[in-house]
Amino acid sequence: MAGLHNASLQPFLLLVRSWRTFGLLCFQASVAPLSDTCTFNRDNLPMQDLVCVSHLRWDFVWQRPQHLLSRLAQTRRVFFVEEPISVGPHEPLRLDHYCWQGSRGETVEVFRLMQPTEGPRWIGHGDALTDERYRTLLADALAERGVQAPLLWLYTPMAHGFIDTLAPAAVIYDVMDQLAAFKDAPLELSQREHNTLCQANIVFTGGVSLYREKSPHNPNTYLFPSGVETGHFAQREGLALPDDLRALPRPILGYFGVIDERMDLELLAKMAQQHPEWSIVMIGPVIKISHEELPQAPNLHFIGMRAYAELPAYLAHFDVALIPFAMNDSTRYLSPTKTLEYMAAHKPIVSTPVPDVIELYGTVVRIGATHAQFIAQVGEALRANDAGQRLPLERELLAQNSWDAIAQRMADLLERQTA
Repeated sequence: MAGLHNASLQPFLLLVRSWRTFGLLCFQASVAPLSDTCTFNRDNLPMQDLVCVSHLRWDFVWQRPQHLLSRLAQTRRVFFVEEPISVGPHEPLRLDHYCWQGSRGETVEVFRLMQPTEGPRWIGHGDALTDERYRTLLADALAERGVQAPLLWLYTPMAHGFIDTLAPAAVIYDVMDQLAAFKDAPLELSQREHNTLCQANIVFTGGVSLYREKSPHNPNTYLFPSGVETGHFAQREGLALPDDLRALPRPILGYFGVIDERMDLELLAKMAQQHPEWSIVMIGPVIKISHEELPQAPNLHFIGMRAYAELPAYLAHFDVALIPFAMNDSTRYLSPTKTLEYMAAHKPIVSTPVPDVIELYGTVVRIGATHAQFIAQVGEALRANDAGQRLPLERELLAQNSWDAIAQRMADLLERQTA
């Protein structure tokens, strides 16, 4: 997998005040241009070109956009457009690009505008500083590659302006979060989302709650909860205990994912205090909250982000897998991908009462509606010997929700709706 070229970027700031979890990388440094050229074999890519504009970085956390688009890239050219990056004031303004190549021969070309600024800042899509220039430079770059009337796939309504600029054959809006509920969301986001929902040819939603919220605004709205690569997370053979878990006493209660304002930090603190014999391991980047806000306890371990390829080794050694989200506006529409990933390893799962978790996976996942109930459910999960009882239900859910199957169903819809 191609990297984010961190060595050449030499970042010295990760701006964590952004409104969105992953659209965060903001550099103020001497940045070497990226000039990797993507070579696409058009004979093997018969389907219509696809341009995706996202608030997420391609090479940060591997999640829904990467899972879907890397699969769609097996039959079409895919171009992924990131948010702009702030660079030093003496750097040239330019459109950088690099080529990501997957293990199955798929290729995605990634674009990002490098914007000189006097000081480091986050720049999102639709920002007045960069919006018009970015759209023009991208249109030129796509024209040079022979892209005409592509499918335009949006992950943020703040990229609504790209619709007019790129004149797509169809607009797809894949809603994976209720972005307006996130901390520091742009004031104009709600209106732009309304416009995007009305103009989109197809709307996909990543959860049941999102589907109910968005479907009244567009009759072509389809529910596609996030999926799982079962084989990846079911790995057990040959997975050594990671070094940073070796010294921890059992049981190990684990979480992986972003750690931000959606996390119930008070719950983690209580659990660590009431059960000092439990090792609580939190894997993932800390975003939009400071490290000083994280609860501290000898048995509570925030170990940072790990690569997607490394997660199965950690998961294999979890005794219980946790979904410890707080109940607030930003989690009301949440449909955590990690639920199925935990399930693929057949780990007992305990969650706070996230509505989508209850509705989609409540037959398998233990739910703790209060802090006391959550902690009690963890204790029950450690004592129970119910893996055999869960197994048939888990296998059925996993079979229905593979990323391969989801991407194929989406592709079939695209063909029918855009024919």
